[in-house]
Amino acid sequence: MRKQSFIKGTMILLAAGIVNRILGFVPRITLPRIIGAEGVGLYQLGYPFMIVIITIISSGVPLAVAKLVAEAESEGNERKIRSILRVSLAITCGLAVFFTLFCLWAAPWITSRLLTDPRVYHTFMSMCPILPIVALSAVYRGYFQGRQNMIPTALSQVVETLVRIAAMLTLAYLFLPYGVEWAAAGAMIGVVIGELFGMLVLLISFSRDKTRKQPGAPKSVSDGGGPSGEFRLGKLFSIAVPVTASRLVGSTSYLLESILIAQSLAVAGVATAVATAQYGVLQGMVIPILLMPGALTYSLSVSLIPSLSEAAARGDMKTIHKRLHQSLRLALVTGAPFAVLMYVLAEPLCYYLYNNAEVGKMLKMMAPVAMFLYFQSPLQATLQALDRPGSALMNTLIGAVVKLVLIGYLASRPQWGILGAVVAINANIALVTLLHWHSVTRMLKFRMKGADYWKTGLAAAVMGTICYFMMNEAWYDDPLVRFIAASVAGVVIYLISIVALKLVDRSDFSRIPWIGKK
Repeated sequence: MRKQSFIKGTMILLAAGIVNRILGFVPRITLPRIIGAEGVGLYQLGYPFMIVIITIISSGVPLAVAKLVAEAESEGNERKIRSILRVSLAITCGLAVFFTLFCLWAAPWITSRLLTDPRVYHTFMSMCPILPIVALSAVYRGYFQGRQNMIPTALSQVVETLVRIAAMLTLAYLFLPYGVEWAAAGAMIGVVIGELFGMLVLLISFSRDKTRKQPGAPKSVSDGGGPSGEFRLGKLFSIAVPVTASRLVGSTSYLLESILIAQSLAVAGVATAVATAQYGVLQGMVIPILLMPGALTYSLSVSLIPSLSEAAARGDMKTIHKRLHQSLRLALVTGAPFAVLMYVLAEPLCYYLYNNAEVGKMLKMMAPVAMFLYFQSPLQATLQALDRPGSALMNTLIGAVVKLVLIGYLASRPQWGILGAVVAINANIALVTLLHWHSVTRMLKFRMKGADYWKTGLAAAVMGTICYFMMNEAWYDDPLVRFIAASVAGVVIYLISIVALKLVDRSDFSRIPWIGKK
C-alpha cells in the first residue's frame, strides 16, 4: 500500500478536487441545453431531500473511520481495523437500506406534497439507489484516509466524475423524447452510475490492499475498559455524531430552502412549471458559477486547519495571526476578479454558457456577495482548527433561520418571486460570514490591514471599468470577440494592478509549488 505524507496526501486530494470542479462544470453547461431550465429544475428539486438523508447516513463516517483506523494502525492491530470496518459497514448499510425503502415507499407523497411538482417523481425514484452506494463509499474512503493513502479516494472521485458526465448527458438525451421529466430522471440515473463506478474503484483498491491481511497482528487493549466491540461502537458514534449534527444544519436548511421556494412561488401565483424552471435556473445555473472559484478557498481552508492547529498547540499567536491574514488576503485578491467578471459581464457570460442571457440578472444580483462567500471558508476553517465548532454551528444556524424567513416573506410576493429567494440567499451568505468574522476577531483580537481592502477595491474597479467599455463599446462587430477580449484584458489589468499596488510580491510567488523556487 502506498502511504503518503500529510502534505503530499493533501495535495493529491486538492488536485483531484480542482479537476472535479472543472469537469463538473461540463454538465452544468451542457445539461440545460439538452433538457432546458424546466428539466434542470426537476433534476435539482429532489436533491435537497436526498442530501439530508445522505448526511444522516454518512457525513460523519469517513472522519470517524479515518481516525479509528489511524489509531489502530499505529498499534499495528489489523484485527481491530477489520472490526472497525465491519461495524461501520453494518451501521451505514443498515441505515442506507432503511432510508432507501422509506424513500421508495414515501416517494409519491414527498414529490407531490413537499416538492409541489409531481413530475419530479421519476427523478426521485431514480435517485434512491444512490444511498447504499454512498454509504459503502464513505466507509472505504475513511479507511484509506486512516491508512494515509489518498490515491484511491482521489482516483474514485475522478472516475466518478468522468462516468457521471458521460452517463447523465447520454441518458438525458436518450430519454428526452419521452418528456422532460424522463430526461431529468435519465440525468439522475447517470449520477447513480457515476457513484457506482467510484465505489467500484474503492472496492478494487481495497482488495489490492495486502497490508490489511497481515497475520498474527497483536490485539490491542481497549482504553475504554470494556469489550472491544462496545468500545469501538461508542468511539465511532462519539466522533461521527457531532460532525453529522453540524452538517445536518446546512443540508436541512438546503432542503427547507427548496421546499419554501416552491411553496412561496405558488403563493405568489407562479405556475408550477414556471416555478420549477426558475428554481432550476437558480440552483443549476447561477449558484454553480458563483461557486466556481470555491476550489481556491477550499484549498486555503484545508491547508489552514493543520497550520493553525499546530500553532495553537504551541500557543504561537503570532503565527496564527500571520497565517490567517495570508489566507484572507489570498481569498480577497483571488476572489475579487471573479466577482467583477460575474457582475460586469453577467449577461454575456450566461448567454455563452447556457444560451440564456436572462440568467445573468440573477447572477448580477448575487455577484456583490461573492466576496463574502469566498471569505467564509477560511473563517469557518479557523473556528474548527481552534476548537470552536460550536460557534461555527450557531452562526450557520442563525443564517439559515434568517434565510428561510426571508424566502417565505419575499418569494411569496408577486413583485419579488424568485428574486426574493436570491435576496434571501444573499443575506444568508453575508450574515454567516460576518458572524464568523465576529467570532474569529473576538477570539483572536485579529484585524485585517485596511490597505488590503482599498488596494484590492481599486484594482477591481479599474478591471471592471476596462471590462465594461470593451464589452459595450462597438469596436468590433462580433460580441463573442468583445466578451473574450474584455475578460482577458480585465484579468491582465487586474494582475498588473495588484503587482503595482504591492498586494503580491516575490515572497508570495515563492510559495507556489514547483515554480516558486524558479
